[in-house]
Order: sequence, then C-alpha cells, then structure tokens
Amino acid sequence: MKKILSVALSTAMAFSMFASVAFGDTAVTPQQQFDALKAKGIFNGYPDGTAGLDKEMTRAEFAKVITKLLGLKEITGTLSYTDKNYTAKNWAVPYIEAVTAAGIMEGKNVEKKIFDFNGKVTVAEMATILTRALDLEIPTETNNNAAAWAKGYVQAAINAGLIDANANFSGNASRELLVGAAYSIDQAQSIKVESYTVTEGGKVVEFKISDGETVKVTLDKALEANKETEVKFTYKDKEFTEKVTYVVTAATKVQSVTADNLKQVTVTFDGDVDAATAEDVNNYQLSKDIKSAVLSADKKTVVLTLDNEYYTGGNKLDNQKAIKLTVSGIKNSDGSKTIAQEVTFTPVDVTTPSVKEVKGLGTGAFQVVFSEPVDRASAITTSNYKVDGKVISGTVEYAFPDSVIITTALTTGDHKLTVSNVQDFSGLKVVPVESDFAVAADTEAPTVTSAKSYDLQKVEIEFNEPIRSFTRVYNGTTAKTGEVTRSGNKLTVTFTRANALSVGENTIVVEGATDYSGNTATREVKVTPTLDTVKPAVNNVAVSTESGNHVLKVKYSKSVSSTTNSTGTAKANYTIKDKDGKVVVGNGLDGNGHPVKTITFDSNTNEAIITLSGYLPQGNYTVEVSGVQDNAYVPNTIVPVSSAITIGNTSDFKVTRFWSGTENNNGSKRDVNFFVTFSKAVATEGTGNALEKSKYALKWTTTGSLEALPSNASVELVTPETVKITVPYTDKALDAADAKLRVSLVADQAGGFAYTDNSYVSGEIGVAGQAVQLVNDSVKATATNKVTVKFDGILNTVDANDFAVRVGTTNYNVVLDGQPTYSNGQTIANFTIAGDNKLNAAPVAKFGLRVTTPNTQDNLGVRVDVPAVAAGIDVIDNIKPETKDFDTNKEIGLVDNGTNSYTAKVKFTEAIAAVPGTNVIKLSVTGTTVSNVVYAVDTTDADVLNVTFTSADALTAESVVTVELDSSNANSKVVTDQSDAKNAAAAFSLSGVVSAILIP
Repeated sequence: MKKILSVALSTAMAFSMFASVAFGDTAVTPQQQFDALKAKGIFNGYPDGTAGLDKEMTRAEFAKVITKLLGLKEITGTLSYTDKNYTAKNWAVPYIEAVTAAGIMEGKNVEKKIFDFNGKVTVAEMATILTRALDLEIPTETNNNAAAWAKGYVQAAINAGLIDANANFSGNASRELLVGAAYSIDQAQSIKVESYTVTEGGKVVEFKISDGETVKVTLDKALEANKETEVKFTYKDKEFTEKVTYVVTAATKVQSVTADNLKQVTVTFDGDVDAATAEDVNNYQLSKDIKSAVLSADKKTVVLTLDNEYYTGGNKLDNQKAIKLTVSGIKNSDGSKTIAQEVTFTPVDVTTPSVKEVKGLGTGAFQVVFSEPVDRASAITTSNYKVDGKVISGTVEYAFPDSVIITTALTTGDHKLTVSNVQDFSGLKVVPVESDFAVAADTEAPTVTSAKSYDLQKVEIEFNEPIRSFTRVYNGTTAKTGEVTRSGNKLTVTFTRANALSVGENTIVVEGATDYSGNTATREVKVTPTLDTVKPAVNNVAVSTESGNHVLKVKYSKSVSSTTNSTGTAKANYTIKDKDGKVVVGNGLDGNGHPVKTITFDSNTNEAIITLSGYLPQGNYTVEVSGVQDNAYVPNTIVPVSSAITIGNTSDFKVTRFWSGTENNNGSKRDVNFFVTFSKAVATEGTGNALEKSKYALKWTTTGSLEALPSNASVELVTPETVKITVPYTDKALDAADAKLRVSLVADQAGGFAYTDNSYVSGEIGVAGQAVQLVNDSVKATATNKVTVKFDGILNTVDANDFAVRVGTTNYNVVLDGQPTYSNGQTIANFTIAGDNKLNAAPVAKFGLRVTTPNTQDNLGVRVDVPAVAAGIDVIDNIKPETKDFDTNKEIGLVDNGTNSYTAKVKFTEAIAAVPGTNVIKLSVTGTTVSNVVYAVDTTDADVLNVTFTSADALTAESVVTVELDSSNANSKVVTDQSDAKNAAAAFSLSGVVSAILIP
C-alpha cells in the first residue's frame, strides 16, 4: 500500500514548499493548489469559505489528508486509542484508524495509547509521516539540524523535494506547507494514459503517457476486433488498467437500408464487406425479385436492383410503405464475421429522374444514361427524344435498368438532346432539359478490355463499347460454344460441363462482335480460371408454420447439388436434435432424427425446405447438416455444422387492435378509415387473403347492425400486420367509440386462420385505443441493471430516451440493449439502466415515460401510450439471487458447532427460500464429498443459507470446505428468491480454507 508513489516521487518531487513553487502547469499559487485538492475531496475549507492556509495543522486533520491522498480505506468499528472523546462519534476516528493500520502514523504516547488528535504537527513530524506514507528510502548520511530521532526521515523528505533544507523542523507545520506537499504528491500520482494505438493485428498496444513517455505492451493473445478489452501494465511502479478497443474496418452489421427510387435498394454496412458474398443476390430476401447486387467502390455499400423490367406495375417497391429486407451470409472483409440481420425500411421516391450522361457511339447511335431506373414503356418511345430539335428517326433499345441506346443517323460534331415524358417507376417524369453531346466517326471494331472467370463454367467478357450483336462465343474450338447474355458492353458466357474450361490457360473466341457503327471483328481473350474452392455454408435456418406444420428452411451461402446423395435434398444430410443433444423422433422425423417427408430445394434462394408433421414443442433445438456439396466443377463439401433454432409460441392468430379515423371532411361527407392490426403478418393471396373486402363487416354505431363493406371501399396493407379499410366520401353516421368489426377467413402467412374455434369468424371486435401499450405484467427486471419490456404491437422505432425506471422519487435513465425483437404481434425491448445506477436484488420500482411526447412509435407513426414513470407499471422481479462474499475476503463462512459438527454459510444478494431434503446442495471437505448434509435458510438472516454437516474427523486449519449448487436448480427451483416469480439461484461452487473462513 505504501509503495504507491515511491518511484514517481523519487523522480518528480522537485518542489520547495516554503517558496510555494508550483509543480505542474495547472496551479501557480497555494490557493490554486488548495482549490484543486478540494475539488478531489482531499481538503475541506473552513465554514467561512476560506482555505485557512496560515493556520497550523492538527494531527487529526493531517490523518484525514493522508487517508484521502493515498486512497486508504476508512476504518470504523475500531478504537485503538484512549484519548478523551475518542469515540465512534468523533469525525476523525475513521481516518486515524486508517493511517494507524497502514503504519503511517502512531500515537503521541504509545504506552498509554494516546493519539493526541487535537495536537499540532511539527515540520519534522510531517516529514516523518510523509516518508512513511510514501515508503521513501531513509539515507544513512544526513545534513540537517532536526532532532536526532527525526534526522533520517527529514533527510528523506528533503531529498525527495518535499521540504526545504533550511526549514524550522521543530516549528509547527501550517496548512499551506501540507497543501504544497499534498499537491506535489497528487500531481505525481495523477500520471495517466492520454491515448493509445493498436498495431500488429491487435497484438501490440502502445500507450502515450501524460508525462510524454510511451509504453509498448505486447499481448499474449491478440485483441478481438471492435471489442472493448482491458489491458494491464506497470509504469513507474504504478499499475494501469486501460480499456482498449482494436478498431478494424471490417463490417459488423447493416448500418442502414434506404431506397430513393422504386427499383433499387441501397444497403450500407458499418464497414468493409467481402465482394463475393455481398454481390450474391441469394443473400438478400425481399418480398420482391432481386436481379442483381453490386458492391460500390467504398466496399461498404451494396445496390440491389429489382428484377422484371418489362412492366411498371409488377416487381417494384411501394412508395412510402414499409418493407422488410433480410440480409444473411454476408461476410465482412477479413472473414471474422458473417452478417445476418433483418431491417425494415420505407422507400421514398420524390425526385424526378434526369439525364445523367449522353455518349455518342459513332455516327449510327448514341447512349442515354438516366439518374435512376426508368420505366421501359416510356423509355423506348421514340417521340420522347429530340436531337437538335427534331424527333429521332430510328429505334430505341432499353438497357435495364437506367439507360437506352438510340440507333439513328448522326453527323459528326456537337448535338443537343432533349428528353421528355420518360418516367421512373413511381410515375415521376423527367424534366425536359437539353444535354450536349459530341459525335465522332467510329471506324474501329470493339476490343476486349478484360475477362474473368467464375470456376470453369462461366466467363464475363468486357468490351470498350456496347456490343450490338455477335455471332457466337466458344472455348478454343467451335464445337465448345456457350450460352451468352448481352448487357451493354458485357457478355456473360455460361458453358455446359462438357464444354467447360480447362484448369490452365484457355482461349475464348467471340465471333462477329459488332458495335453500333457496324464495325465487326472476331476477338480472342486468354482466360486462366480459378477453381471455386469455397465450401458451401449454412447462412441460417428459419422456422415458420404452414398448414399446421412446422417448416424449416435451411439457407446456403451458394448453390448446392440436387442430383446425388450429396445434395441439399438428401434426408440423411439433416438431423434434428433437442437442447440436450438427443435426436428428435416423431413430428415428421424418423428414429435417427432425419426428416420423413421429401425435402424440396428452391434454387432461386438456395434454400432446402423441410416440412415436418405438426408442431414441435416450444424450446431450443439444433439442425445438424453434413454431406452437402455445391455445384462447383470440382464439388466442395460442407463442413458439418449445427445451427440453433428456437421453436416459439404457435399461439392463435387474432386481431390485436382496431380503430377508426376520418379525413377529407366536406360538410356531412368524409372519408372514414378503419385500421385492423393482427397478431401476425397476414396472407395477401389465397383463401386467407386479408385484402378481400368480403372478409370484413362493420357496425357503425351501437344500435346499428353488421354491414358488408360498400362497393367503393378499399382494403390495403399498410404494414405486414395492419390492414387499412377506407370507405370514401360517405355520410354514414360513425360512433367512433362504439364501432364494431367482424373478421372472416383471414389467415396469417403460414396459413393459420384467425378464430378457428368460431368457424374462422370472429365475434364483434370493439374499437380499441390506437396507440401501442404495454402488455400486462410485462415489465421485468432480469438483472439489477436490466429491464425487459413487452409492448402489445409492432413498433418501428423504440427510443430509450422516452423511458425511465423510477425507484422511490428518483428516475433512472435507460439505454436500449440491442435491437427490439418481435413475436406474435408484440415488441420485446431490453433496456439497461444508464450509468452506475442499479436496482436492489429484490427491486421495488416502476417503469414508464419520462417525456410528454415520445418518439417510440409503430410503422404508422402512432406513438406509444404508456403511463408516466411517476405512476408507471410495476417492475416484476425476475432477478436471480446471486452469491456474494460472506465476509471480507471470505467466499463462505464456517461455524464450529462442536463434536465434529460444522455449518458452512453462503450469503446471497437478497432474501432466499430453500426446499429441504434434495441433493442439489453438495458439500465436500478437501475433495471428499460429505453425505450427511442438511441445509436451511438462516433464521436470523434470510440472505444466508446454512449448510450443516458432520465430519468423520475434526477439520484442520488447512482443510478446504466447498459448497456447490447443482445446475439442475434452474428447473427444480430448490433455492430461489422470495419473490412471486421464485427466481432460481444460479449454480455455484464456493470454497474456503478453514483457517480463513472460520467465524470466531
């Protein structure tokens, strides 16, 4: 303890207290030094606000300063001295006992145990105490006029620069003298780390110290990327523990998903991603067909382009309507993480398209590139293009998604193009603006600029200009042709297995490569392919329900074989096991845990679809996959893998919220909207289609009767779970508080119908509150700083700043712990209490809003309706009781009952209950299990569990007593807290040597 500053002081204490010379740059006068120390709680001023620098120090004041300065532990409950008024009520006792225990100060009269706390401190005494406190080396030679007993201590303080050599050592020390010395010590002690750098792949950390030095630390194990880790080192005899984060550029998650047009989605990661997996369209799932995924040059952004360019109303996003994108199987740039994430986003297309570029392709054609994808029908209309003020005379070829090539005769020189009426996929039309472009004669046939292969059966060839036509493409000989796809200046060639490339260099021939000026040539390009050696992997396993059965969808990272026993459809390649590792039998699984029904494979999504028989019970399972091979020329076999799945609640599908509202009021008529939210995403096709008007009947008022929707009513999906019914321009009376709804034959996406016990028809559903509320008894404390909350709807935004936990009259702010999850039409959010605030192990607290207008809302922009925190929802105790040290440095306590009988005591963080007579509590002595163990809660302290046992022989001081709670307690709940939830204590194993744990 006393060596805290020995090295720092020996090198840094050049200070003259009497001259009041400043140490460091932050304080230049004794008053400023005092103010700095007061801010740290080392000194206190006098009641009149002064520092009292000219006053003399008492021994009690000195004891307090030394305790605070060195961070000694204050000691209560001990009275080592017999001074008058030296009692537990004396403010100085904890500090005097602290310096006494540390051996820094002793009594004025040791024999009579008199400390003399009101006595003054001489300069010699101060030097002695500082020398002891800082463990300074006492020199053998002295050169001072202090008393003989103090010469060595005084010389040590002089050598360390703590006192002046010419001081009056027998005189009393002033507060100013001690302030100067304390400030010097505090400055030396305040050496800290200013910054750090991580090098050599996380293996080396270099710390820059506040005194200008650098400390290099080489670690035994490299730091984990982007994870805060503690690194310890010693500098100038001081131990440092610094939190270090090795920041890398590789992505860890999807940062955002946006769409500013209706044909493209921009996925932005928080770092660099692997190009191969990022550009695999099978790694993205959307309720629309995806044609391509292109990684931008920044290696962080992927643009997804939707397929089906030939008609406007087909495969496009819905403007300003939320949609979910599922990303899976995307590896980051260093391969340390595979990203799997779901993101809901809202496309917003409010920008008109524009001409981005016009490029002449010789005198026979030119190319127009738009700022965003455009509709084919409007893009190929020749009347929409004028060159030099005249409508073109030629043809327009559409190059999906955002360009056209216009074939027409042009003269060399400068021209102006005007484009009109070309529209994007939201119907916004380009603003007519003239664009300048130049035309030059083109007499050169297209040339190859690059070629790359994908395994042995696919080659992509890029030319220096768009290709209008070609004759054929073959591999070496004319017999080995391939299937060619043309897109702009690229030809993608796919060869059959029989015509595949060789492992070495190949010559690919493109016959009749013709540009838009009619220049033709046969071009050759050399290609040395790289074999696909990447093994297929399981990206994720999804669980759904369909027609009363659980369905498992195993998604692969790439296309897998479907023609041999090494396929994604071979039943023996899949084994389902329960949480204990036992194969699951029944529910469509045979005695080996393999599927019974035929497995199908979706080549568009690379998913094996396993349909079981009925529902598996709720719980955790693993799906083991082995033996599956990909479709590479030389097949790669998957590394056997186990994927965890959770079978959730297959509860009934039902309406959870129903409300109404009006808009466009015009006298007695207005549009009336009814919103219906279901507990799960609804079907939008088939028998259970939720968008059919015939599925709904309305009662407008209490006295009215159920009526079918009028013919001009519309039904649309506003979120996957919410349907909006609009009755336009009606004068029907509406009692918004008493309107009723009946639902018939509406199903969820798994085919489960609502209200199956009522012939698929609901009873009358009254109008509910529009806002999402908390589920009853859903606010649960799972740890002393964590609260889980369940809302009765799907929330698009959960803002932790809206909420607080209240204990007594104090509000604790919370932060969101991870992303919210969704189940059965509900939102589950996990919060962590901010800062160092914590609940009791048996909490009495409330949860609610800390703001008047919350940001937390659903996809419709409706804000949550949660009580204010002052009168909030009671927090339910779901905190497991934990063990704590029974006493200082004692994991357990031990009482000797006599006649070889003993009681081991285990202390918990809260009051507990225990069911007697089970074998979940075990006790051993030096490794030997004791059989006659009896346990019970202590009758005087409900936080303590007493475990009583008899030993064959008396325990020795070296005997080791170990008390254990078996992990089966989690289910058997033998030892729990005293809450209504009966939270089971976690398994533990606590030990102690008898000599250290015996209670007197």
